[in-house]
Amino acid sequence: MMSIARAAAQWRDYYEICKPRVVALILFTALVGMFLSTENWIPFRAWFWGLLGIGLAASAGAALNHWVDEEIDARMQRTRERPLPRGRIHGRQAVAFALILAALSMAVLLLFVNALTAALTFASMVGYAVIYSMFLKRSTPQNIVLGGAAGAAPPVLGWSAVHGEVHGEALLLFLIIFVWTPPHFWALAIKRVDDYARVNVPMLPVAYGVALTKLHILLYSILLVVVTVVPFLVLMSGVIYLAGALALGAGFVYYAARLYRADGDQYAMKTFGYSIFYLSALFAFLLLDHYARVFLRAFVLD
Repeated sequence: MMSIARAAAQWRDYYEICKPRVVALILFTALVGMFLSTENWIPFRAWFWGLLGIGLAASAGAALNHWVDEEIDARMQRTRERPLPRGRIHGRQAVAFALILAALSMAVLLLFVNALTAALTFASMVGYAVIYSMFLKRSTPQNIVLGGAAGAAPPVLGWSAVHGEVHGEALLLFLIIFVWTPPHFWALAIKRVDDYARVNVPMLPVAYGVALTKLHILLYSILLVVVTVVPFLVLMSGVIYLAGALALGAGFVYYAARLYRADGDQYAMKTFGYSIFYLSALFAFLLLDHYARVFLRAFVLD
C-alpha cells in the first residue's frame, strides 16, 4: 500500500513539472489556431494527434525548464517547493522524462500530422527550454520579450497541423501572444522582484526598477489593443471579435494604468491574473466570431 501511495505521489510530481496549467493554455491557443484555419470540421488526425504532439512537446520543455532552474528555484520563495528543489525528483530523472516526452512528441507529429508542424514544434521547444531558459533568462532584461516567440507559437502550430503550411493570419495570432507576453510576465516579476534579485536573474524590474517596468506594462498594453484590432482591419474577424477585443483591451489598459499609478505592487497580481483571463477570453471571441460568420454565410447569405 505504501509503495502504491509513493508511486502516485511521484507521478504527481512528474505531472507538476509539466506545468499543466501553462500547457492547457498552450493547447487552447493551438486549438483556436486549428479552428480559425478552416470553415470545415477539423480532421481527427489533425486535432487529436496535433494537440497530443504539441502538448507532449510543451510538457517536455516545461520539465527541462525545471531542471535548468533547479538551483535558482531552490532560492526563490515562489518556486522552492517545486519537486526538484525539494528532492522529490532528481535532475537526471527530470531530463530523462523530458527527453522521452520530446521523442514521443516528434514521433507523433511526424507519423500522424506533418513534418512542418514537427519542425516548428521542435523549434518552439528548444526556444523555450534551451535558448530562453539557459541563456536569455540569465543574460538580458529583455529575456521575456526575446524568449516570448516560443510561447507565441501554438496558434501557428495548430494552423500548420491542419494545412501543412503557415498562413499570414496564423502569424497575426502569433503576434498577439508575442505582444501579450511581456506585460503578462512583467506584472508577476514586479511582485517577485526580490526573488529574482536574490538569484541574480536580470528581469526588467531588477535591472531597471519597478517604476520603469510599470511604464513598460502600460505601453505594451496599449500596443496590444492596437495589435488586436488588426484581425478586424484585415477582414480576418468581424464586429463580434472587435467588440470583445476592445472591451478586453480596455480592461487590460485599466489594470496596467492602476498598476502604473500605484506606489507599491498591490495591483501587480491583479494585472497578472487579468492578463490570463484576457488571453483566454480574446481567443474565445475569435472562435465565436469565426463561427458566427461561418453560420451567416452558410445559412443566411446563401
